[in-house]
Amino acid sequence: MRHTKVKDLLNSTTTLQEVNAKGWVRTFRNNQFIALNDGSTINNIQCVVDFENTPEETLKRITTGAAVSVIGTLVESKGAGQKYEIQVTKLEILGDSDAEKFPMQPKKHSLEFLRENAHLRVRTNAFGAIMRVRSVLSYAVHSYFQQKGFVYVNTPIITGADAEGAGEMFQVTSLPLDNLPKNEEGNIDFKKDFFGKHTNLTVSGQLEGETFAMALGQIYTFGPTFRAENSNTSRHLAEFWMIEPEVAFNDLDDNMDLAEDFIQYVIKYALDNCQDDLKFLEGRLLEEEKSKPQAERSEMALLEKLNFVLENNFKRVSYTEAIDILRDSTPNKKKKFQYLINEWGADLQSEHERFLVEKHFKCPVILYDYPANIKAFYMRLNDNTEPGRETVRAMDILFPGIGEIVGGSEREERYDVLVEKMEKLGIDKEELYWYLDTRRFGSATHAGFGLGFERLVLFVTGMTNIRDVIPFPRTPGSAEF
Repeated sequence: MRHTKVKDLLNSTTTLQEVNAKGWVRTFRNNQFIALNDGSTINNIQCVVDFENTPEETLKRITTGAAVSVIGTLVESKGAGQKYEIQVTKLEILGDSDAEKFPMQPKKHSLEFLRENAHLRVRTNAFGAIMRVRSVLSYAVHSYFQQKGFVYVNTPIITGADAEGAGEMFQVTSLPLDNLPKNEEGNIDFKKDFFGKHTNLTVSGQLEGETFAMALGQIYTFGPTFRAENSNTSRHLAEFWMIEPEVAFNDLDDNMDLAEDFIQYVIKYALDNCQDDLKFLEGRLLEEEKSKPQAERSEMALLEKLNFVLENNFKRVSYTEAIDILRDSTPNKKKKFQYLINEWGADLQSEHERFLVEKHFKCPVILYDYPANIKAFYMRLNDNTEPGRETVRAMDILFPGIGEIVGGSEREERYDVLVEKMEKLGIDKEELYWYLDTRRFGSATHAGFGLGFERLVLFVTGMTNIRDVIPFPRTPGSAEF
Protein backbone atom coordinates (compact mmCIF):
# COMPACT_ATOMS: atom_id res chain seq x y z
CA MET A 1 0.00 0.00 0.00
CA ARG A 2 1.45 3.39 -1.00
CA HIS A 3 1.92 5.76 1.92
CA THR A 4 0.42 9.27 2.02
CA LYS A 5 2.23 12.37 3.27
CA VAL A 6 1.10 13.66 6.67
CA LYS A 7 0.41 17.09 5.14
CA ASP A 8 -2.01 15.54 2.64
CA LEU A 9 -3.72 13.45 5.33
CA LEU A 10 -4.29 16.54 7.48
CA ASN A 11 -5.70 18.40 4.47
CA SER A 12 -7.93 15.48 3.44
CA THR A 13 -11.60 16.12 2.68
CA THR A 14 -12.76 12.56 3.26
CA THR A 15 -12.52 10.24 6.26
CA LEU A 16 -13.16 6.54 6.96
CA GLN A 17 -10.56 5.61 4.36
CA GLU A 18 -7.71 3.18 4.94
CA VAL A 19 -4.39 5.01 4.82
CA ASN A 20 -0.69 4.32 5.28
CA ALA A 21 1.55 6.91 6.93
CA LYS A 22 5.30 6.69 7.46
CA GLY A 23 7.44 8.98 9.56
CA TRP A 24 9.33 9.50 12.80
CA VAL A 25 7.89 9.38 16.30
CA ARG A 26 7.91 12.75 18.02
CA THR A 27 6.19 11.54 21.19
CA PHE A 28 4.39 8.42 22.41
CA ARG A 29 1.90 8.95 25.26
CA ASN A 30 0.00 6.54 27.49
CA ASN A 31 1.16 3.57 25.41
CA GLN A 32 -1.51 4.70 22.94
CA PHE A 33 -0.96 8.04 21.17
CA ILE A 34 1.86 8.45 18.63
CA ALA A 35 2.63 11.96 17.36
CA LEU A 36 3.98 11.15 13.89
CA ASN A 37 5.86 13.58 11.64
CA ASP A 38 7.30 12.94 8.19
CA GLY A 39 8.79 16.37 7.41
CA SER A 40 6.08 17.40 4.93
CA THR A 41 4.54 19.80 7.48
CA ILE A 42 5.29 21.20 10.89
CA ASN A 43 2.12 19.50 12.14
CA ASN A 44 2.08 15.93 13.47
CA ILE A 45 -0.70 13.44 12.90
CA GLN A 46 -1.95 11.54 15.91
CA CYS A 47 -1.94 7.77 15.48
CA VAL A 48 -4.02 5.86 18.04
CA VAL A 49 -2.61 2.41 18.82
CA ASP A 50 -4.75 -0.45 20.07
CA PHE A 51 -2.31 -1.13 22.90
CA GLU A 52 -4.31 -4.06 24.32
CA ASN A 53 -3.79 -5.98 21.07
CA THR A 54 -0.23 -4.77 20.34
CA PRO A 55 2.69 -6.87 21.64
CA GLU A 56 4.49 -5.34 24.64
CA GLU A 57 7.79 -5.75 22.79
CA THR A 58 6.51 -3.56 19.90
CA LEU A 59 5.16 -0.87 22.24
CA LYS A 60 8.59 -0.60 23.91
CA ARG A 61 10.15 0.12 20.50
CA ILE A 62 7.87 3.12 19.82
CA THR A 63 10.37 5.71 21.07
CA THR A 64 11.19 9.30 20.16
CA GLY A 65 13.08 9.29 16.86
CA ALA A 66 12.02 5.80 15.75
CA ALA A 67 10.86 5.41 12.14
CA VAL A 68 7.47 3.69 11.88
CA SER A 69 4.82 2.74 9.35
CA VAL A 70 1.17 2.73 10.36
CA ILE A 71 -1.86 1.47 8.47
CA GLY A 72 -5.30 2.37 9.72
CA THR A 73 -8.48 4.35 9.25
CA LEU A 74 -8.42 8.14 8.93
CA VAL A 75 -11.12 9.49 11.25
CA GLU A 76 -12.14 12.82 12.75
CA SER A 77 -10.24 13.32 15.98
CA LYS A 78 -12.04 13.34 19.30
CA GLY A 79 -9.15 15.14 21.00
CA ALA A 80 -8.37 18.83 20.83
CA GLY A 81 -5.56 20.18 18.65
CA GLN A 82 -6.01 18.07 15.53
CA LYS A 83 -8.72 17.65 12.91
CA TYR A 84 -7.94 14.05 11.98
CA GLU A 85 -6.19 11.05 13.48
CA ILE A 86 -5.41 7.51 12.38
CA GLN A 87 -6.98 4.54 14.19
CA VAL A 88 -4.09 2.10 13.74
CA THR A 89 -4.78 -1.46 12.60
CA LYS A 90 -1.20 -2.38 11.69
CA LEU A 91 2.06 -0.94 13.00
CA GLU A 92 5.61 -1.70 11.82
CA ILE A 93 8.86 -0.43 13.31
CA LEU A 94 11.07 0.55 10.35
CA GLY A 95 14.04 1.80 12.36
CA ASP A 96 14.68 1.73 16.09
CA SER A 97 15.92 4.73 18.07
CA ASP A 98 17.52 4.33 21.48
CA ALA A 99 15.52 6.83 23.52
CA GLU A 100 18.30 7.30 26.08
CA LYS A 101 20.92 8.12 23.47
CA PHE A 102 18.85 10.06 20.90
CA PRO A 103 19.87 13.75 21.38
CA MET A 104 16.62 15.34 20.11
CA GLN A 105 14.38 14.86 23.11
CA PRO A 106 10.84 16.33 23.14
CA LYS A 107 11.95 19.43 25.05
CA LYS A 108 13.48 22.84 24.28
CA HIS A 109 17.15 22.66 23.25
CA SER A 110 19.55 25.58 22.98
CA LEU A 111 20.54 26.69 19.48
CA GLU A 112 24.20 26.05 20.40
CA PHE A 113 23.39 22.44 21.32
CA LEU A 114 21.47 21.99 18.08
CA ARG A 115 24.39 23.35 16.00
CA GLU A 116 26.56 20.67 17.59
CA ASN A 117 23.99 18.14 16.33
CA ALA A 118 23.34 19.71 12.94
CA HIS A 119 22.86 16.27 11.36
CA LEU A 120 19.83 15.69 13.61
CA ARG A 121 18.54 19.19 14.39
CA VAL A 122 16.25 19.20 11.35
CA ARG A 123 14.11 16.69 13.28
CA THR A 124 13.01 19.54 15.56
CA ASN A 125 10.02 21.77 14.78
CA ALA A 126 12.12 24.92 14.46
CA PHE A 127 14.66 23.54 12.01
CA GLY A 128 12.10 21.62 10.01
CA ALA A 129 10.23 24.92 9.59
CA ILE A 130 13.40 26.88 8.70
CA MET A 131 14.48 24.38 6.05
CA ARG A 132 11.02 24.19 4.45
CA VAL A 133 10.94 28.02 4.27
CA ARG A 134 14.46 27.99 2.80
CA SER A 135 13.33 25.51 0.14
CA VAL A 136 10.28 27.60 -0.78
CA LEU A 137 12.37 30.80 -0.97
CA SER A 138 14.84 29.01 -3.24
CA TYR A 139 12.01 28.01 -5.57
CA ALA A 140 10.65 31.58 -5.49
CA VAL A 141 14.04 32.96 -6.61
CA HIS A 142 14.01 30.81 -9.73
CA SER A 143 10.29 31.43 -10.29
CA TYR A 144 10.75 35.23 -10.26
CA PHE A 145 13.65 35.34 -12.69
CA GLN A 146 12.25 32.69 -15.02
CA GLN A 147 8.92 34.55 -15.25
CA LYS A 148 10.86 37.72 -16.13
CA GLY A 149 12.77 35.97 -18.94
CA PHE A 150 16.16 35.84 -17.20
CA VAL A 151 18.61 33.10 -18.22
CA TYR A 152 20.01 30.99 -15.35
CA VAL A 153 23.81 30.80 -15.64
CA ASN A 154 26.10 28.46 -13.67
CA THR A 155 29.27 30.46 -13.13
CA PRO A 156 32.48 28.65 -12.07
CA ILE A 157 33.18 27.68 -8.47
CA ILE A 158 36.93 27.46 -9.17
CA THR A 159 38.36 30.71 -10.51
CA GLY A 160 41.55 32.69 -10.93
CA ALA A 161 39.74 36.01 -10.42
CA ASP A 162 39.11 37.85 -7.14
CA ALA A 163 35.85 39.64 -7.96
CA GLU A 164 35.84 41.78 -4.82
CA GLY A 165 39.53 42.63 -4.85
CA ALA A 166 39.62 41.82 -1.13
CA GLY A 167 41.92 38.81 -1.35
CA GLU A 168 39.98 36.79 1.27
CA MET A 169 39.80 33.61 -0.81
CA PHE A 170 40.26 29.88 -0.25
CA GLN A 171 43.06 28.55 -2.42
CA VAL A 172 42.51 25.48 -4.58
CA THR A 173 45.52 23.26 -5.24
CA SER A 174 46.51 19.69 -5.95
CA LEU A 175 50.17 20.37 -5.11
CA PRO A 176 51.69 18.26 -2.28
CA LEU A 177 51.64 20.60 0.72
CA ASP A 178 54.61 18.85 2.34
CA ASN A 179 56.79 19.31 -0.76
CA LEU A 180 55.70 22.39 -2.71
CA PRO A 181 57.52 22.91 -6.04
CA LYS A 182 59.40 26.22 -6.28
CA ASN A 183 60.37 28.33 -9.30
CA GLU A 184 63.71 30.07 -9.87
CA GLU A 185 62.60 33.03 -7.72
CA GLY A 186 61.89 30.67 -4.82
CA ASN A 187 58.11 31.14 -5.03
CA ILE A 188 55.55 28.33 -5.33
CA ASP A 189 55.49 27.15 -8.96
CA PHE A 190 51.77 27.14 -9.74
CA LYS A 191 52.55 26.15 -13.35
CA LYS A 192 52.93 22.65 -11.93
CA ASP A 193 49.53 22.80 -10.25
CA PHE A 194 46.42 21.12 -11.69
CA PHE A 195 45.19 24.22 -13.54
CA GLY A 196 48.66 25.54 -14.30
CA LYS A 197 47.95 28.72 -12.35
CA HIS A 198 46.96 30.05 -8.94
CA THR A 199 43.23 29.34 -8.38
CA ASN A 200 40.65 29.90 -5.64
CA LEU A 201 37.08 29.15 -4.63
CA THR A 202 34.86 31.93 -5.98
CA VAL A 203 33.64 34.85 -3.88
CA SER A 204 31.14 35.86 -6.58
CA GLY A 205 29.89 34.85 -9.99
CA GLN A 206 29.41 38.48 -10.99
CA LEU A 207 32.33 39.02 -13.37
CA GLU A 208 31.54 35.90 -15.38
CA GLY A 209 27.85 36.80 -15.16
CA GLU A 210 28.53 40.17 -16.78
CA THR A 211 30.01 38.47 -19.85
CA PHE A 212 26.78 36.49 -20.30
CA ALA A 213 24.55 39.53 -19.71
CA MET A 214 26.37 41.28 -22.56
CA ALA A 215 25.11 38.57 -24.90
CA LEU A 216 21.89 37.23 -23.36
CA GLY A 217 20.57 40.55 -22.01
CA GLN A 218 19.47 39.46 -18.54
CA ILE A 219 20.90 36.60 -16.52
CA TYR A 220 21.07 35.43 -12.93
CA THR A 221 23.32 33.12 -10.95
CA PHE A 222 22.36 31.23 -7.81
CA GLY A 223 25.17 29.18 -6.36
CA PRO A 224 27.69 28.66 -3.56
CA THR A 225 30.31 31.32 -2.81
CA PHE A 226 33.18 31.30 -0.34
CA ARG A 227 34.99 33.85 1.85
CA ALA A 228 38.10 33.09 3.88
CA GLU A 229 37.20 35.93 6.21
CA ASN A 230 37.94 35.21 9.86
CA SER A 231 34.62 36.63 11.08
CA ASN A 232 33.06 34.73 13.96
CA THR A 233 29.84 36.76 13.92
CA SER A 234 26.15 35.92 13.73
CA ARG A 235 26.03 37.34 10.16
CA HIS A 236 29.00 35.65 8.47
CA LEU A 237 29.64 32.24 6.94
CA ALA A 238 32.67 30.91 5.06
CA GLU A 239 30.39 29.08 2.61
CA PHE A 240 27.07 30.59 1.59
CA TRP A 241 24.73 30.93 -1.40
CA MET A 242 24.51 34.04 -3.54
CA ILE A 243 21.86 35.26 -5.98
CA GLU A 244 23.33 37.59 -8.62
CA PRO A 245 21.26 39.03 -11.48
CA GLU A 246 23.00 41.08 -14.18
CA VAL A 247 21.08 43.11 -16.77
CA ALA A 248 22.34 44.76 -19.93
CA PHE A 249 21.15 48.36 -20.52
CA ASN A 250 19.98 48.78 -16.89
CA ASP A 251 21.22 51.79 -14.94
CA LEU A 252 21.33 52.32 -11.16
CA ASP A 253 17.64 53.30 -10.91
CA ASP A 254 16.61 50.20 -12.89
CA ASN A 255 18.81 48.12 -10.61
CA MET A 256 17.13 49.49 -7.46
CA ASP A 257 13.68 48.86 -8.98
CA LEU A 258 14.60 45.26 -9.84
CA ALA A 259 16.03 44.50 -6.40
CA GLU A 260 13.02 45.93 -4.56
CA ASP A 261 10.52 44.11 -6.79
CA PHE A 262 12.46 40.84 -6.48
CA ILE A 263 12.69 40.95 -2.68
CA GLN A 264 9.01 41.76 -2.30
CA TYR A 265 8.09 38.89 -4.66
CA VAL A 266 10.04 36.19 -2.81
CA ILE A 267 8.82 37.37 0.61
CA LYS A 268 5.21 37.33 -0.59
CA TYR A 269 5.73 33.87 -2.06
CA ALA A 270 6.95 32.61 1.32
CA LEU A 271 4.01 34.25 3.11
CA ASP A 272 1.57 32.62 0.69
CA ASN A 273 3.13 29.16 0.84
CA CYS A 274 4.61 28.77 4.35
CA GLN A 275 1.82 29.96 6.63
CA ASP A 276 2.07 27.13 9.20
CA ASP A 277 5.85 27.29 9.42
CA LEU A 278 5.97 31.09 9.63
CA LYS A 279 3.28 31.18 12.33
CA PHE A 280 5.31 28.68 14.35
CA LEU A 281 8.52 30.68 13.87
CA GLU A 282 6.69 33.86 14.87
CA GLY A 283 5.58 32.21 18.12
CA ARG A 284 9.10 30.90 18.72
CA LEU A 285 10.52 34.41 18.26
CA LEU A 286 7.97 35.98 20.63
CA GLU A 287 8.82 33.37 23.28
CA GLU A 288 12.56 33.95 22.83
CA GLU A 289 12.23 37.71 23.13
CA LYS A 290 10.46 37.52 26.49
CA SER A 291 13.86 37.01 28.11
CA LYS A 292 15.31 40.17 26.47
CA PRO A 293 15.10 43.71 27.84
CA GLN A 294 12.22 45.69 26.32
CA ALA A 295 14.62 47.92 24.36
CA GLU A 296 16.12 44.91 22.56
CA ARG A 297 12.81 43.35 21.52
CA SER A 298 11.50 43.61 17.97
CA GLU A 299 8.95 46.35 17.46
CA MET A 300 6.97 44.08 15.14
CA ALA A 301 6.04 40.39 15.21
CA LEU A 302 7.49 38.29 12.36
CA LEU A 303 4.46 38.20 10.04
CA GLU A 304 3.81 41.90 10.66
CA LYS A 305 7.44 42.68 9.76
CA LEU A 306 7.25 40.67 6.52
CA ASN A 307 4.01 42.36 5.50
CA PHE A 308 5.55 45.73 6.37
CA VAL A 309 8.27 45.13 3.76
CA LEU A 310 5.61 44.28 1.17
CA GLU A 311 3.41 47.27 1.92
CA ASN A 312 6.08 50.01 2.10
CA ASN A 313 8.30 51.37 -0.65
CA PHE A 314 11.99 51.20 0.19
CA LYS A 315 13.39 54.61 1.15
CA ARG A 316 16.16 55.73 -1.24
CA VAL A 317 18.85 57.82 0.41
CA SER A 318 22.26 58.95 -0.84
CA TYR A 319 25.34 57.97 1.16
CA THR A 320 26.08 61.68 1.74
CA GLU A 321 22.60 62.25 3.22
CA ALA A 322 22.97 59.13 5.39
CA ILE A 323 26.33 60.34 6.75
CA ASP A 324 24.76 63.67 7.75
CA ILE A 325 21.91 61.84 9.53
CA LEU A 326 24.34 59.53 11.36
CA ARG A 327 26.76 62.32 12.31
CA ASP A 328 23.91 64.29 13.89
CA SER A 329 22.24 61.27 15.52
CA THR A 330 21.90 60.90 19.30
CA PRO A 331 23.90 57.62 19.49
CA ASN A 332 26.78 59.26 17.61
CA LYS A 333 26.74 62.44 19.73
CA LYS A 334 26.50 60.43 22.95
CA LYS A 335 29.24 58.06 21.74
CA LYS A 336 26.91 55.04 21.87
CA PHE A 337 28.07 53.79 18.46
CA GLN A 338 31.07 51.47 18.62
CA TYR A 339 32.34 53.16 15.44
CA LEU A 340 31.73 56.92 15.60
CA ILE A 341 30.89 58.79 12.40
CA ASN A 342 33.06 61.89 12.16
CA GLU A 343 33.58 62.53 8.46
CA TRP A 344 32.39 61.80 4.94
CA GLY A 345 34.08 58.72 3.49
CA ALA A 346 33.61 56.42 6.50
CA ASP A 347 32.63 52.83 5.74
CA LEU A 348 29.26 52.17 7.36
CA GLN A 349 29.06 49.38 9.94
CA SER A 350 26.08 47.17 10.75
CA GLU A 351 25.17 49.37 13.75
CA HIS A 352 24.88 52.42 11.45
CA GLU A 353 22.85 50.55 8.84
CA ARG A 354 20.44 49.23 11.45
CA PHE A 355 20.05 52.69 13.03
CA LEU A 356 18.98 54.13 9.66
CA VAL A 357 16.46 51.34 9.08
CA GLU A 358 15.12 50.64 12.56
CA LYS A 359 15.30 54.01 14.32
CA HIS A 360 15.43 56.81 11.75
CA PHE A 361 13.42 55.83 8.65
CA LYS A 362 11.62 52.80 10.13
CA CYS A 363 11.47 51.05 6.74
CA PRO A 364 13.87 49.24 4.39
CA VAL A 365 16.46 51.66 3.02
CA ILE A 366 18.43 51.75 -0.24
CA LEU A 367 21.67 53.71 0.10
CA TYR A 368 23.34 54.80 -3.14
CA ASP A 369 26.29 56.84 -4.49
CA TYR A 370 28.99 55.61 -2.11
CA PRO A 371 32.56 56.97 -1.96
CA ALA A 372 34.63 55.30 -4.68
CA ASN A 373 37.48 54.33 -2.35
CA ILE A 374 35.32 52.04 -0.17
CA LYS A 375 33.70 50.18 -3.07
CA ALA A 376 34.85 47.62 -5.65
CA PHE A 377 36.79 48.53 -8.80
CA TYR A 378 34.02 47.56 -11.24
CA MET A 379 31.46 50.12 -10.00
CA ARG A 380 30.73 53.03 -12.32
CA LEU A 381 32.35 56.33 -11.37
CA ASN A 382 29.81 59.15 -11.14
CA ASP A 383 30.32 62.06 -13.50
CA ASN A 384 30.98 65.55 -12.14
CA THR A 385 31.97 64.54 -8.61
CA GLU A 386 34.38 66.85 -6.82
CA PRO A 387 38.04 65.77 -6.49
CA GLY A 388 38.64 63.86 -3.26
CA ARG A 389 34.93 63.05 -2.95
CA GLU A 390 34.49 60.79 -5.98
CA THR A 391 31.45 58.54 -5.76
CA VAL A 392 30.34 55.42 -7.60
CA ARG A 393 26.90 54.29 -8.73
CA ALA A 394 26.65 51.70 -5.97
CA MET A 395 23.61 50.70 -3.94
CA ASP A 396 23.07 48.69 -0.76
CA ILE A 397 19.68 47.58 0.56
CA LEU A 398 19.42 47.66 4.35
CA PHE A 399 16.87 45.62 6.31
CA PRO A 400 15.75 45.69 9.96
CA GLY A 401 17.63 43.22 12.14
CA ILE A 402 20.06 42.38 9.33
CA GLY A 403 21.73 45.50 8.02
CA GLU A 404 22.96 45.03 4.46
CA ILE A 405 21.04 42.32 2.59
CA VAL A 406 21.83 43.39 -1.00
CA GLY A 407 24.87 45.04 -2.56
CA GLY A 408 24.97 46.13 -6.18
CA SER A 409 25.87 48.79 -8.69
CA GLU A 410 25.79 50.09 -12.18
CA ARG A 411 28.98 48.68 -13.70
CA GLU A 412 31.84 50.75 -15.12
CA GLU A 413 31.23 50.25 -18.85
CA ARG A 414 33.96 52.65 -20.08
CA TYR A 415 37.12 50.75 -21.01
CA ASP A 416 39.61 53.54 -20.32
CA VAL A 417 38.08 54.42 -16.92
CA LEU A 418 38.00 50.75 -15.85
CA VAL A 419 41.64 50.22 -16.88
CA GLU A 420 42.69 53.32 -14.94
CA LYS A 421 40.90 52.09 -11.81
CA MET A 422 42.45 48.62 -12.11
CA GLU A 423 45.94 50.09 -12.52
CA LYS A 424 45.47 52.33 -9.49
CA LEU A 425 44.41 49.33 -7.37
CA GLY A 426 47.10 46.99 -8.71
CA ILE A 427 44.60 44.57 -10.30
CA ASP A 428 46.19 42.40 -13.00
CA LYS A 429 44.79 43.46 -16.41
CA GLU A 430 46.28 40.39 -18.10
CA GLU A 431 44.48 38.11 -15.64
CA LEU A 432 41.15 39.84 -16.35
CA TYR A 433 41.64 40.42 -20.09
CA TRP A 434 38.37 38.59 -20.75
CA TYR A 435 36.48 40.93 -18.43
CA LEU A 436 37.97 43.99 -20.14
CA ASP A 437 36.96 42.53 -23.53
CA THR A 438 33.30 43.14 -22.62
CA ARG A 439 34.22 46.85 -22.61
CA ARG A 440 36.06 46.61 -25.93
CA PHE A 441 33.47 44.78 -28.00
CA GLY A 442 30.00 46.33 -27.81
CA SER A 443 30.09 47.83 -24.32
CA ALA A 444 26.87 49.22 -22.89
CA THR A 445 25.41 50.41 -19.60
CA HIS A 446 24.62 47.43 -17.38
CA ALA A 447 23.91 46.79 -13.71
CA GLY A 448 23.41 44.02 -11.20
CA PHE A 449 23.42 43.08 -7.54
CA GLY A 450 24.20 40.26 -5.14
CA LEU A 451 21.86 38.99 -2.45
CA GLY A 452 23.22 36.64 0.19
CA PHE A 453 20.56 33.95 0.28
CA GLU A 454 21.14 33.06 3.95
CA ARG A 455 20.56 36.68 4.98
CA LEU A 456 17.23 36.57 3.17
CA VAL A 457 16.31 33.32 4.96
CA LEU A 458 17.45 34.89 8.25
CA PHE A 459 15.07 37.81 7.74
CA VAL A 460 12.07 35.73 6.64
CA THR A 461 12.38 33.16 9.44
CA GLY A 462 13.14 35.67 12.21
CA MET A 463 16.26 33.77 13.27
CA THR A 464 19.14 35.81 14.64
CA ASN A 465 22.18 33.68 13.78
CA ILE A 466 23.06 32.90 10.17
CA ARG A 467 24.41 29.49 11.22
CA ASP A 468 20.84 28.44 11.93
CA VAL A 469 19.49 28.96 8.39
CA ILE A 470 21.94 26.80 6.41
CA PRO A 471 21.95 23.00 6.75
CA PHE A 472 25.62 22.60 7.72
CA PRO A 473 27.35 25.89 8.59
CA ARG A 474 31.00 26.44 7.62
CA THR A 475 32.67 28.95 9.94
CA PRO A 476 36.22 29.66 11.18
CA GLY A 477 37.49 26.55 12.96
CA SER A 478 34.41 24.50 12.06
CA ALA A 479 33.68 22.28 9.05
CA GLU A 480 31.69 19.60 10.82
CA PHE A 481 29.46 17.05 9.08
